[in-house]
Amino acid sequence: MKIGVVTFPGSLDDVDAQRAVRLAGGEPVALWHGDHDLKHVDAVILPGGFSYGDYLRCGAIARFAPVMTEVVAAARGGMPVLGICNGFQILCESHLLPGALIRNDHRTFICRDQKLRVENADTAWTNGYEPGQEIVIPLKNGEGGFVADEATLDRLEGEGRVVFRYVDVNPNGSLRDIAGITNERGNVVGLMPHPEHAIEELCGPGVDGLGFFTSALATLEGVS
Repeated sequence: MKIGVVTFPGSLDDVDAQRAVRLAGGEPVALWHGDHDLKHVDAVILPGGFSYGDYLRCGAIARFAPVMTEVVAAARGGMPVLGICNGFQILCESHLLPGALIRNDHRTFICRDQKLRVENADTAWTNGYEPGQEIVIPLKNGEGGFVADEATLDRLEGEGRVVFRYVDVNPNGSLRDIAGITNERGNVVGLMPHPEHAIEELCGPGVDGLGFFTSALATLEGVS
């Protein structure tokens, strides 16, 4: 199975995401922000970083990249798409996910190993986990506070679309401790923590992040 990883000017974790796909047993495919096609991939990852220097707002320029026209269409057609950190911001700016990510409430960049609780294990990217399972994933962001109006938050909660929630500490002021969400169909997931940095025992806090990538491969194998 081929999983595309998009590189924007300013992406930092694209190679890490490719490595995670490879370790999970998939074939990573490098996609460029200026591409007009997705090279026949089966899923797409929008990695972390500072696309286009985070000018205007995080992800606000990246949403207009040529490749995003293809990503949005594919996502609406059911293709699994994962947005990590800056990728989450791009998904919100592209209206594939609701809400927005704003400056951390303490106004400083944060980098820590963060405990999360899995709230939804039925998405294309989380089916390898158990509901209520607690995992530890590295978090690094300056604008990671998830916000939305009360009606949107209630809808996300009521429809089971909160995928991850921060445990023990809310590191950035995200409303209702939300760390990640999904769309109605469950094929698009965005989160602020970085699962690609938790795929090997030697580096990072463990291998809790590998399940994202094996989940996607299991989803794709199930529909092929």
